[in-house]
Amino acid sequence: MEADMKYKCLIFDLDGTLVNSIHALTYCTNLALEKFGLGPLTETQMKTIVGDGYKMQMKRSLAACGDTDEAHYEAILPVYMEIFGKYCNYEMHPYDGIMELTARAKELGLKIAVVSNKPDAQAKKTVEYVFGTNYFDTVIGEQEGVPDPAGVNLILEQFGCKPEECLYFGDTNTDMKTGKNAKMTTVGVLWGFRGREELAAFHPEFLLEKPQDILKEIVG
Repeated sequence: MEADMKYKCLIFDLDGTLVNSIHALTYCTNLALEKFGLGPLTETQMKTIVGDGYKMQMKRSLAACGDTDEAHYEAILPVYMEIFGKYCNYEMHPYDGIMELTARAKELGLKIAVVSNKPDAQAKKTVEYVFGTNYFDTVIGEQEGVPDPAGVNLILEQFGCKPEECLYFGDTNTDMKTGKNAKMTTVGVLWGFRGREELAAFHPEFLLEKPQDILKEIVG
């Protein structure tokens, strides 16, 4: 079976790709903003704010509330991280079809990994909460030099895979850049936080309406 495989590994973004985390991200952001007399922001607003790590998320959130004071930005970061540490899995769940896709990939002997802009501890906590312990072969969150493109390159090295042997899944323009920069087959997912136009602008090899749509491409 493995000799017939087009690909050897699948690498996934986390928020907006594997899990619908917009409830948690909005909830934690609004709790932090409330301490500064700001907000609340809506989930629709948050879908355009998240995707580039928590620091940019909070900078954009403050700006959306009309606050561009650098001192407030520096002050809100530890407040948000304390809240996020407690509630990062608030109303968290995988998107429909994700469990079936990842389970099938594992059955076929493919390696599966997560690379996320979420802080590393929370990324690992969320993956374990939703999927269980040791479900993915590797989970890498935001660290020094990670994830664009160091995170995916680390995974390729660990798995012994060439870029062209890997599918990279994501839901934002940042994800599309990550996949393209790493020279991997890039998959834009349309069930996440951003729309078709944003993803299509980066010319991913695939644009998916649902996770199962990629299964026929895995085996050649």
